[in-house]
Amino acid sequence: MGDRTRSWRTALLLGMLMPLASVEAGPAARAGVEDSPQARFQALWQREWTWRTADQKGLEQVDAAHQQLRLDYWRRVQQQLKRLDLSRLSAEDRINASIYATQIANRIADQQYRQWQMPFNSDSSFWADLPDQLMAGPFRTESDYQTYLARLGQIPRYFDQQVDNMRQGLARGFSVPQATLAGRDQSIRDFLQIQGPEHSRFYQPFLSMPATLPPTQAAALQVRARQMIGAQVLPAYRRLLTFFDQEYLPKARTSLAAEALPDGKAYYRQQIREYTTLDLAPDEIHQMGMEQVAKLQIQMQQVMRDSGFKGTFGQFLAFLRQDPQFYAKTPEELLMRTAWVAKQVDGQLGRYFDRLPRQRFSIKPVPAAIAPYYTSGRGGPDVYMVNTYDLKSRGLFNMPALTLHESMPGHALQLALAAEQTGQPIFRREDYISAYGEGWALYAEFLGNEMGIYTTPYQRFGYLSYQMWRACRLVVDTGIHHLGWSRQQAIDYLSEHTALSQREISNEVDRYISWPGQALSYELGYLTIRQLRQQAEQALGSSFDLRHFHDTVLSTGSVPLPILQQRIRRFIAEGGPEPAAAGDRCMDQKKTAG
Repeated sequence: MGDRTRSWRTALLLGMLMPLASVEAGPAARAGVEDSPQARFQALWQREWTWRTADQKGLEQVDAAHQQLRLDYWRRVQQQLKRLDLSRLSAEDRINASIYATQIANRIADQQYRQWQMPFNSDSSFWADLPDQLMAGPFRTESDYQTYLARLGQIPRYFDQQVDNMRQGLARGFSVPQATLAGRDQSIRDFLQIQGPEHSRFYQPFLSMPATLPPTQAAALQVRARQMIGAQVLPAYRRLLTFFDQEYLPKARTSLAAEALPDGKAYYRQQIREYTTLDLAPDEIHQMGMEQVAKLQIQMQQVMRDSGFKGTFGQFLAFLRQDPQFYAKTPEELLMRTAWVAKQVDGQLGRYFDRLPRQRFSIKPVPAAIAPYYTSGRGGPDVYMVNTYDLKSRGLFNMPALTLHESMPGHALQLALAAEQTGQPIFRREDYISAYGEGWALYAEFLGNEMGIYTTPYQRFGYLSYQMWRACRLVVDTGIHHLGWSRQQAIDYLSEHTALSQREISNEVDRYISWPGQALSYELGYLTIRQLRQQAEQALGSSFDLRHFHDTVLSTGSVPLPILQQRIRRFIAEGGPEPAAAGDRCMDQKKTAG
């Protein structure tokens, strides 16, 4: 039986690879049409994307065999991509191919370093994010609910595979650092500390069911949901908690640096390339960070003096962290103050952008289960989540900068416009490149100065403190992962240079420790966009239109920084016209690619 099972499994895995083999000929050739590099590239990425997203209707297979399958598959894609004559592609498809090649190279690197053996960090996890992931689909018909129930039934298998992967990681010293794991088990316990299955987050779709479902049918689905949650979902979480407490936490590595991991120097350098899209050495980044910190320190000192404060810089930070005037008294007050900033920004957008998205965003509190170790806020195209936990850690002087970053004109604007670029290939529309996205969001904080959003010295100091925070990341991330800094060194550095609360600082440092390289993307992306704007302003003079510049940056979608630099050079060469008039060709040419 075991041999037959292995043979069946091998046949299945090999069968999943078969679609790629036929890409060489391409659908155009089979149809009697010229087998051009253009057609071959389109066939290649379309087949790979279909294969990549095949598991999206359920929980993907994450065991070691499927991970090897992915590595083999993407290596073959890379080989075929390299055989294409890119010089014969259209200008737009040369850009697409460059972006796609970077995507595939990063996916191969993740598989080679077996990143899947560390499937969580101090910031996010597969178990805490699972309800939102599984409940993303519509709930209108019986079929919708049956699909969701089938997904619930996959949770035990999915968790078992993740546990097996983490055990393999522990065995070779590839784990989340032990120093960042304290209290993280609570995010598992929260799923178990309920009065019954009907109180589980997974049961939410059954609390308010469509009136179009017959009552008997709805009742039967509810019974089935309670049975599955009680018999399969909750036991899976209990087993995960036992593994976390008894195996993972005691055996997790005691080192912090990414360079201390197996093949660590190469691994950290790859993380830098993936998150920044630049090939920079850690020492070079560290020095850049130190220079930016020194510049911002001077500006912060000046704003402190403008506020009328008479003490030292350290005393001013203590004043901001302790004085009750700077903190909301209730979660509702914090949410309302946030909404007021967002509405002020809304009234300014037309002066800075010609193109605005149709998508609108809501403001919601961070779920209680993850709030203790979550960031102060996080935004997307449809929701801006504000952390209302521990209100004394959420300085109101930081709220304008945070809101500009996470909502409009930051993530909410950029991500919504990217989704509306329907002429671009889907592998671009649905990709998120951290250096571009986070760099833009940090640039959005800078725009708050020109928009008049920072109206008091304290808000201006909050803005500079947030700028300092991102500059410090260049120092702290490389300090931890390359120079061997301790956790306390990183905490002390942020405490001395920013007005972040101690809770925020501790959470952020744990995030940097467990997520090497990601923190570098913000400042490096921001500095690139600022530099490109300065170049365009100087080159175009009175012809420079800030709205056209912004629309051009955003019309590219999420791209590596070198490609953004190329696009702005073209923008300058063409005289800085509106993107549509400049021939972005996002509708006519790109329709053939997507």
